[in-house]
Amino acid sequence: MTALPLVFDAPKRAIPPRHLADLDPADRRAAVGELGLPSFRADQLARHYFGRLTADLDTMTDLPAGVRDTLRTLLPPLVTPVLEQACDGGATRKTLWKGHDGTRAESVLMGYPDRATVCVSSQAGCGMACPFCATGQGGLQRNLSTAEIVDQVRQAAAAARDGALGSPARLSNVVFMGMGEPLANYKRVVAALRRITEPAPDGLGISARGVTVSTVGLVPAIDKLAAEGLPVTLAVSLHTPDDELRDTLVPVNNRWKVSEVLAAARRYAQATGRRVSIEYALIRDVNDQPWRADLLGTLLRQQIGTKRVHVNLIPLNPTPGSEWDASPRRVQDEFVARVQAAGIACTVRDTRGREIAAACGQLAASEA
Repeated sequence: MTALPLVFDAPKRAIPPRHLADLDPADRRAAVGELGLPSFRADQLARHYFGRLTADLDTMTDLPAGVRDTLRTLLPPLVTPVLEQACDGGATRKTLWKGHDGTRAESVLMGYPDRATVCVSSQAGCGMACPFCATGQGGLQRNLSTAEIVDQVRQAAAAARDGALGSPARLSNVVFMGMGEPLANYKRVVAALRRITEPAPDGLGISARGVTVSTVGLVPAIDKLAAEGLPVTLAVSLHTPDDELRDTLVPVNNRWKVSEVLAAARRYAQATGRRVSIEYALIRDVNDQPWRADLLGTLLRQQIGTKRVHVNLIPLNPTPGSEWDASPRRVQDEFVARVQAAGIACTVRDTRGREIAAACGQLAASEA
């Protein structure tokens, strides 16, 4: 198998128009001032957008009609739903979004007995070229803007509140595991994290402890994120503990080897006090051998420590026409037992949405 080239810089595309969610509170007030309005109008607008979860200016009746018309430039439509699908009795809802320039991205809203979670995209497409991932095979189109990311979360929060999952629920968890490599869009993702976690009216008020950022292992960016003062959970998409296979499964491994990635994960855990999640997509006859489970447990115990790491085993959600398939249940169970025998917490992710193209990138690829 030949590793595909990695793309860290997105192709040049039309920049989305400036949006309220792109701006911090000071910049919002400045932007409102540029429109000839007093600064308190920025706070009013933010209370509607972040607090009441609405971007419909016509419902903001505490604002005079003329003011609402002037403020429309700060709430341009950025991500519009193109297709929505539901399964699991309505507890899983996948949305395909269209950007202002026609690019597509996906998010998935999931309801559980104790929480509501949204999985969001940070890029349209992905440049990491992991061969078992539908998004990776489609390549990178462009980075999403801060507001495009935040608006996925806002719309999910509004949908959950309004009963889209069967009954009204509060969105409590956000995972950056949709399309794209979040840390390859670092500046915009960190700004989105601040909008998501800051209390209203400055942000959506979701606890940082309920937010997870996934990465294939961009070591310098992991260290940079550790210094941001954002105690979000880091999820490292490792997928195999040995460099020989990971060079192929996760081509970025040709730049930063397993030992370097795990060392960065340890530094992140030490800096933030947050337990790191190791994501491992179990693929039949590829990375599911017992010796790899033993090696994974040993490496994590030695390099991160048993109390600072958790393995999240993911039964592969195969894509149409793919040579990759999920491991049999007995193989999965043995893998879990072997990792646990090393003293490492290991659980299997709840599989959702196979019938609605739940694997990241499938829906966008089918619509394209």
